[in-house]
Amino acid sequence: MTEHVTITVTVNGTSHTRSVEPRLLLSDFLRHELNLTGTHVGCEHGVCGACTVLLDGRSARSCLTLAVMTDGHEIETIEAQGTQEELSRVQRAFRDHHGLQCGFCTPGMIMTITDMLRHHPLESDEEIREALSGNLCRCTGYQHIIAAVRELAAERGPIE
Repeated sequence: MTEHVTITVTVNGTSHTRSVEPRLLLSDFLRHELNLTGTHVGCEHGVCGACTVLLDGRSARSCLTLAVMTDGHEIETIEAQGTQEELSRVQRAFRDHHGLQCGFCTPGMIMTITDMLRHHPLESDEEIREALSGNLCRCTGYQHIIAAVRELAAERGPIE
């Protein structure tokens, strides 16, 4: 019989208490326990970035993080970024610059960009490329994504 651990975590502003197996990945916790399926699981090795969420305001790979490690912490997922009726600034920039195609990598990209824009100046295309280097996209060629981030960095207002 597997031992369970009770954790309490705040996800997108809502507190959740659950009994989980110690080996449960945060990505599986979000997707299967909380039905937050916007966090995608790609490589399951932390390489592709599709599973990126914000953990205490900083980007983290949910496929490499155990759910028990997040006890007492705050997590933000793509579901907190906006709605279909009112997109976040990062989502609008992606839409306006055609920075997505199939959409599989998009949630992780948006979460990474949100973190980077909150904490780094991103004053050049080189800095933007470096910020995005942990997020892989097989569809876009990155140029439209870089254009979206360039515009957001130039605006330099608070990222919602």
